[in-house]
This record gives sequence, C-alpha cells and structure tokens, in this order.
Amino acid sequence: MRNQYMSRFVFLVCLAACLALNACKDDYNLPYQPIESYTRIYMAQSVNGPVVRTLKITTEEQSLVYGANYGGQGYPDADIPVEFFINDAKLDSFNKANRTNYALLPASCYTLSATSAVIPKGKLNTDPLSVTFKTSGAGAMNALKTYVLPIGVTTKATPVNEALRTTFFVVKAQPDLKDYPNYDRAAWKIIAFSSQEATGEGANNGRAIFVLDNDPSTFWHTQWQGGTPGPPHSLTIDLGVEQVLHGLSFLSRQVDGNGKANEVNVQVSTDNTVWTDAGTFSLQNNKNLQPVFLPEGFKPARYFKVTINSSYSASYTYLAELNAF
Repeated sequence: MRNQYMSRFVFLVCLAACLALNACKDDYNLPYQPIESYTRIYMAQSVNGPVVRTLKITTEEQSLVYGANYGGQGYPDADIPVEFFINDAKLDSFNKANRTNYALLPASCYTLSATSAVIPKGKLNTDPLSVTFKTSGAGAMNALKTYVLPIGVTTKATPVNEALRTTFFVVKAQPDLKDYPNYDRAAWKIIAFSSQEATGEGANNGRAIFVLDNDPSTFWHTQWQGGTPGPPHSLTIDLGVEQVLHGLSFLSRQVDGNGKANEVNVQVSTDNTVWTDAGTFSLQNNKNLQPVFLPEGFKPARYFKVTINSSYSASYTYLAELNAF
C-alpha cells in the first residue's frame, strides 16, 4: 500500500513539473534573433577596464599591446579590415566616470606601430600591434603626470561593440631617485624670504642662508622675536645657471616637536619674472631627508620658490637643508 501511494505521489510531481515547463514555454517564447546580430568587433584590451601602467624614464623602448578581435559564433568567412584611431572624444566621459582629471597623452609622446590591420578569414584577431611610449628627451611625457591614451577601433565590414570599442591606456613616467643626484649648491643664492629669525636663534642659526650650509645642525626659522608672521612662508633661490629641475630634497630641523613643513608648493622661473607652478605636495612629520619629484614634471629653471602653506601644529616653520636635483 505504501508503494502505491509513493508511485502516485511521484506521478503527480512529474505531471506538475511538465505543466509548469509548458506554461513557461507559453509565457516566454523568445523572438527569433539571427546569429549575425551577435557578431561584433571589439578590443580585447578593453574588456577588463583601463590598462594602467607606470613606465620608467629611460631611452629604452617601452610598449603596450593593442589589436582587434572578432566576437560571435564561429569564425569570419572573409577578411575584416579594421582601422585604429585616437578616440579623444571619449576623454571627458572617462574622467567623469572615474572621477579623474587626466590629460590626453600628447602625440609626441607615443608611436602606434600601425593604424590599420586585418582580422584574417578563419581567424579571431589581428596580429598584435604595439604603442611605444617616449619617456625621455624632447617631446617626452612629463614625469609623474598621469595621461590617458584612448585607442579606438572602427570597421565598415562588421558592427563594433560600442562598450569595447576603445582601450584606455592610463600611463605615467616614474623616475628613479638614484638617477638624479643633488646639484652643486656652490653658486646658489637666497634672493628672497618671507621672514627669518635673525637674532633669537643665536649668531649662527635662524637665518635663511643656513638651509644652504651643508650643516644639518643649523637651520632657517621663521621670525618669532618681535613678531610672528603666519603662513605662507617662503624662500626664493637663484641657482646661478639655468638647469632642469627634477625635484627638491628637504631636511627638517633635527628636533622633535611642532613646526615641521607640511604642505609645500614649488614655483620655477628662468628670469625671476615669469613664474610657473611646479606642483604642491605634503611632507611627512619627521626629521628624515625627504626627496620629492616635482608633481607637475621636470622644469627648466634658474630660480625656484618654495612656499610652505602649512606646518604641523604650528604657524611657524623651519628647515635645516634644502637641495635640488
């Protein structure tokens, strides 16, 4: 008797499942869609989002790969010619989507190995192509500045997948500190400063000139006797000759406590009249030597001005040594 009930129960379950499947077929009949509607050309490099690379500053060749692919059932039954182009119209939407403000990589900074190629009959992709980047010499990208190079694909033979039409190469050139020794400071002169403590720190301390004396135990201190001017505090230096300024090196006064430089801005000039912003950055709150590359890239300069916009837990500031490289 028990087996009879079990058999009847299984039969009813199967019947209900069949009715449910038939009902689903009746409710969700899909329209006919030809396989051609799924065939699209795309760039495989764009599938996982932007291609982000940090390049070395070197004369050696550095390249990234791009190309076009065929997506769909089977293989193309004829050659598919494709063209590549710089899709700069997409830069604004890229920056907006990623909350960035990257610049378009200038044409002098890269070379495409080809702007046309073919996906051969019976194949799924073009041969690999390469974009080569220039990180040193005339026409090179600015050091430490992030750029976008949007390479797009187009063809008249087959529709293109719009979401994967463009590969965004996000690149910057990163220098190596060991390649940039400090400049000789023998001819340097401090030609301006916001304030200095001329007497309160003793005869051999406090004045701006002590940031150039190669003695980490001496220091420049902003005025505190007879007045306490607040930030910004600044020093302006004449290098004596025009040089390429890659960055600056800061050594704070060798004591613990408040007043170490925090936010710093650098400006450069070749004539002490027209000044160019070279970037703003933050130093750490310690006594260590802190070399910093200019955030806006390498700059020609005979003069540079360091402005300390804020210091740690104080309105005054100080500095033991200041170098450039």
